[in-house]
Parts: sequence; C-alpha cells; structure tokens
Amino acid sequence: MRILQLTPYYAPAYTFGGVVRSVEGMATALVKRGHKVTVLTTDALDQQRRHLGALDETLAGVRALRRPNVQPWLRGRLNLSTPRGMKRAAETLLPSIDLLHIHEFRTLENLLVTPVAQRLNIPIVLSPHGTLNLETGRGRLKTIWDRLLSPSLALRVDHVIALSEAERAEAEALWRRFGRRQRPTRFCVLPNGVDPPALDGRRELAADFRERYSLGTAPIVLYMGRLQRRKGVDILIEAFKASGSENARLLIVGPDEGMLPTLRALAGGDPRIVFSGYLEGKARLGALAAGDIFALPATGEGQPMAALEAMAAGMPVVLSPGCNLGAAAEFGAGYVVEASAVAFADKLSRLLSDSALREAMGLRARQLAAERYSWRKIAERLEEVYASLVQDEA
Repeated sequence: MRILQLTPYYAPAYTFGGVVRSVEGMATALVKRGHKVTVLTTDALDQQRRHLGALDETLAGVRALRRPNVQPWLRGRLNLSTPRGMKRAAETLLPSIDLLHIHEFRTLENLLVTPVAQRLNIPIVLSPHGTLNLETGRGRLKTIWDRLLSPSLALRVDHVIALSEAERAEAEALWRRFGRRQRPTRFCVLPNGVDPPALDGRRELAADFRERYSLGTAPIVLYMGRLQRRKGVDILIEAFKASGSENARLLIVGPDEGMLPTLRALAGGDPRIVFSGYLEGKARLGALAAGDIFALPATGEGQPMAALEAMAAGMPVVLSPGCNLGAAAEFGAGYVVEASAVAFADKLSRLLSDSALREAMGLRARQLAAERYSWRKIAERLEEVYASLVQDEA
C-alpha cells in the first residue's frame, strides 16, 4: 500500500512532543510491514529553528519530504505553520498514493492537502492526537478555527482514529456539530505504540547518566515532557517534596515552554530536584535507563508517548486520568490517581519506600507495553483500517 502521512513536524523535531515520535513510530512500523510510506511535513525543528538537513530524505525507510515555513516565528507564537509549496507537493504526490493519513486536526497543512485528496477520491484518515479539546492549548483560537474552517475539513475525513474511548466520544460529538456527509465518517480507537528503548548496557548507561547529573544512587522519579502548564509539572514538584523521601531525586527532563522560572521557584533550590533541560539521543536513553519511577499528573493528554516509553523501559508509572492509560493500573504496572499533589505524593511515597514493589510493577509495565502497545501490533490493526477504506474506493 502507498501511504502519505501528513504532519506539521517530523523527526528529528522531537521538541514538539509525542506526536512526532508517534508518527515516526507508525511510519517506520508500516515500512517494516512492506508498505511504501512518505511523510509530507514542514522544515520546523523546534519553536524557532529550521531543520538543517535535506528537505527530501529517507529515514529508516520512510521518505520525509519537508516544505519550508515562510514565517518560522509563527510556529513559536501561535503554533501555526506557514509552509511554502505544500499544496503543490500534494498535487505531485497524491495521484500515486492509496491513502492519506493526517495528524492533528486544526492545521494549515490539512486545509491545503485534504481538498486535493478529496478531488482524487483518496481516502482520508485522521489521528487527532488529543488536540480536539477546546480546554487545552489555545482555546479561543480553536473556537474561531472551528467556526470558520473545521466543518469543511471534517466532512472530508473518512475515518477518525482516536487514542482512547474518551477521545472517540469527543470526536463523534464534534463531528455531529460539523454536519453530515454522504458517506458517514467512521470512528475507532487505536492506542499509541512504542518500541522498547535501545538500552544496551543499561547499567553502564544509567551509571554514566547518574554521574553526569550528580544523582548518586538514590531512586529517581522521572518526568519527561515539555514544561507547560497542562503537563502538571508544578503539581509533581509539590508531590515530590511532600512524599517524605529524603534520599530520592526528581529528574525533570524536557524543553521549556515558559514554565521553567515558575518551576525553579517552586523547587526552591532543593538539591533533590534536578532540571536537565531537553535531552536527545544517548542522553535521553540514559534518563530512561536511570529512572526508577515515571510520573505525569497531566490534563488533556491524548496518550503520552513518554509514559509508554517509560513502561517499555521497565518503570512503574504514576499517572493522572488525563493521560488515558488506565490499563497501567488495571495491569498492576502503576497507579492512576487524580492530578493533585496529595494523591501523587501518596503513590510516590509508597513506591519510593518499597524497592520490591517498584521492581514487580516495573516488570508488569514492560510486559504491558510489549503485549498491548507494541508498534508491530498497532501497525497490524492500522493496516486493517487502511485496507477497509482502500477497498471501499476500489
């Protein structure tokens, strides 16, 4: 099958969060199953910089075609692309494509490319990645966008793939507002996937990382993600300080999106709380190897890739319901509790004081990631969705 994945940003633009890793994992898994995958994206590397590599390159068997942003500063200020030549690229690519899979909902890329696919009768699949909710992100801009632009886009979409039942219900309600199409849009739930992180020589990797950041031998509570309000890092700092563990460390890994001064003030110079900044490559793997517990009290998440990676690395997790990973609690791989300092402090204290419990839950976390969230299994199910749509158009 010939598949075009459309996304505002692609590897190595990992500072934009889990969507980049999700699309990369999906595309790579599909290539491994024998499909021809092209990713059409922009040259955004982070909120300010452009990708300096080739604009047309092959990464792990996936062709990545990047269109330059005319105004890169709009990405940082309004999270908005301004791609030059995106529609022209789509008109060149789509006649030889079987299916278009678009990522996130309210993007300029979608507005430019989906009309071309519709004109060519190419099926369109949407993965919103937790972006539908008006209460997270730029709610006022989303409301205006929905009033002016979303209905026509929604009526082009043949199938919406939600990350959770909650997102599926949210999407179905939103689509009812947008109106009816001649052939009803389908909805299904398909979680994010993850491959086990390459933690070869894990002990050495962890030891080197601990030495680099002066973490000693104490158990580490790991946060990995962007430093923004809805991630609940402030709640996590308060919970860690209230957990009662004097020997533990809280390691906060991720790029700042405006909250770092507030978080540092909240930490109050506590030497147990370490801010590493954004990590990539071996340094990021070192954090995953060294971590003992992963914690994320977020709201409005789709399904955090960092939590899945932590479970695949064998870490028990403490998550909020907003992470949409209730399976972690059901499987005994961690806890899912309200996003409050009191609730998180209780579970962190329990795990930090019991190494045997951490180990047992960590083993179940690795097992859960392998059995339910492996990219190989997710790609198999995704392939079934694609095939049903392509057959309908045949």
